[in-house]
Amino acid sequence: MPTKKKPQVTPTPERRRELLATAAEVFAAQGYNATTVRRIADEAGMLAGSLYYHFDSKESMIDEILSTFLDELWRGYDAVLEAGLGPRETIEALVTESFREIDRHRPAVAIYQKESKHLATQPRFAYLVDSQTKFEKAWLGTLERGVAEGVFRDDLDIRLTYRFVRDTVWVAASWYRPGGHHSPEEIARQYLSMVLDGIALRT
Repeated sequence: MPTKKKPQVTPTPERRRELLATAAEVFAAQGYNATTVRRIADEAGMLAGSLYYHFDSKESMIDEILSTFLDELWRGYDAVLEAGLGPRETIEALVTESFREIDRHRPAVAIYQKESKHLATQPRFAYLVDSQTKFEKAWLGTLERGVAEGVFRDDLDIRLTYRFVRDTVWVAASWYRPGGHHSPEEIARQYLSMVLDGIALRT
């Protein structure tokens, strides 16, 4: 008598997202090279072999984590850049969108900061280089436009200013926790106040 084949169980999108969220937390905490598939499976409460039913490698997992984050980031950034805002308003909107992305994808931001330079040397992750180039162009272009239009000081070192704003914003991923006392928009407002207006008492 022929044996019945077990029915194939199709992984649900929800379960896939749960596993990626778990993997992102582990990658962010342990680093990509130090993280094993077994460690991710342990954190997800499953056998390592079962994880391969969803993903063929940890490389595939980190690829999907980073590409999902960057796709969403650029949807937000592109909407800002295409809105026809003035330079100051564009900077304000970009900073606010950045904090929203940190809120949504904090582990992915941490992974990007720690791992992108190394991963970008691999052909599979060439999009990381493209994204960084596009990121610099967006921010530097906005700052240059602000200086040219007299919105920002004409003595600014544009590249230094870009690096300062970039690092000031994205380093927040190291301490920010979703659901905290301040919303992403409120944190962005406070950061923008300090970056654009300074911290000294105005007289």
